[in-house]
Amino acid sequence: MANDSNRFQAIISHCKEYGFIFPSSEIYDGLQAVYDYGQMGSELKKNIRDYWWKSMTQLHDNIVGIDAAIFMHPTTWKASGHVDNFNDPMIDNKDSKKRYRVDHLIEAHADKMVADGRKDEAQGMLDEMERLDAKNDFAGLKKLITDHNITCSISGTANWTDIRQFNLMFSTEFGSVAAEEGEDNTVYLRPETAQGIFVNFLNVQKTGRMKVPFGIAQIGKAFRNEIVARQFVFRMREFEQMEMQFFVRPGTEGEWYKYWKEARLQWHLSLGISPESYRYHDHVKLAHYAKEACDIEFNFPIGFKEVEGIHSRGDFDLSQHEKFSKKKMQYFDNDIDPATGKPFGNYIPYVIETSIGLDRMFLLIMSHAYEEQDLSTAEKADSRVVLKLPAKLSPIKLAVLPLTKKDGLPEIAKSIMDECKSHFKSFYEEKDSIGKRYRRMDALGTPFCITVDHQTKEDNTVTVRHRDSMEQERIPISEIRNLVLKAIE
Repeated sequence: MANDSNRFQAIISHCKEYGFIFPSSEIYDGLQAVYDYGQMGSELKKNIRDYWWKSMTQLHDNIVGIDAAIFMHPTTWKASGHVDNFNDPMIDNKDSKKRYRVDHLIEAHADKMVADGRKDEAQGMLDEMERLDAKNDFAGLKKLITDHNITCSISGTANWTDIRQFNLMFSTEFGSVAAEEGEDNTVYLRPETAQGIFVNFLNVQKTGRMKVPFGIAQIGKAFRNEIVARQFVFRMREFEQMEMQFFVRPGTEGEWYKYWKEARLQWHLSLGISPESYRYHDHVKLAHYAKEACDIEFNFPIGFKEVEGIHSRGDFDLSQHEKFSKKKMQYFDNDIDPATGKPFGNYIPYVIETSIGLDRMFLLIMSHAYEEQDLSTAEKADSRVVLKLPAKLSPIKLAVLPLTKKDGLPEIAKSIMDECKSHFKSFYEEKDSIGKRYRRMDALGTPFCITVDHQTKEDNTVTVRHRDSMEQERIPISEIRNLVLKAIE
């Protein structure tokens, strides 16, 4: 529960100042927990999205991707359990009228206890919360809040209502006219992308001639009416998920769960992030259909928080859709069962799910990359802010900077741009001193800066500046493209 609020606020400010993330509708004072990705943020987000998509689909022979609609038949959410069970325990403070998610209220108090040196007591409170939550013991949860004298951050009082459930789905009306009496045209903005995969299971399996085990991946927007949306883009009402549902033969789900649990952590580590920044958190409270579930947590400036979940879902989802749709959701497996010497035959596959929040992954990358460096010497005070982004994810891969605006240097620089921009995102700038331009590129996370100077006109070489080390070297113009491609591939 380590917390560095100053660093977190610095990252938020940096995101706005350099065009990564803006508050949505800011000229109208914004919309709570909704954000817009700016010119730099949209590039970084796209690069994270592409890296996940490639690792899931292009690098796996047995995983394909789809893009399902946000609107789905409302019975979908009845079958999935969201209509009846997609609730969070909420509590209101009677004095301030502020509503809290119960787990967030208790966790925030636990953070204060840790800061006061009461770590063991805080952990005991959290363990008790998980135990009571697993039993849906709302009276016990309220008693836990009152016993620890947890107060409202606005009113400072502990004048609480009873705890009750609150459904998190956004609903709207479907069609151009209001429903006739007795009709119901209510549809929902999807709270997750997984159901679009499940209802298309047979479409994909048959048209793609997919053989179990196989996976279906999807990236898309999801919507949850979070009452307590907070912590920047970590918890929002409109967010993006990257999910993969892996369909396996019943009885093999345990080994596949272990496989994907390790494989997904390795994907994170492939970005050069220290293993010490991650940990697994096995779920104490399992969904009624789940056999195993864990979160991959990252050490954000706000503490260890979930960024990805791996779940062994059994056959719950496909069975539910078979039940509600009256359509068979079975797979015929003609592989031979060693126990019987006959084909395995018809069955509903079990599912291993990997689900990662793209916005949380964005925040993870920014949290890992952001550094404030003191470069002062005895002669001169100096500092810089740098984003040490993995080169493959950086919004801009190469900055081309003519030393001056004259003597033919801009023309050479623009010819280098023309050579490189079809291969990777490049940026040209001639305004300000070269030092200020370097600092700006550092803050944007650009891994390489090329400076075109007067020596370039003599020998066709340029100065390459490396972002992380700030070291500089001369290389021929002909080697620029390969230098960058090697770093990003």
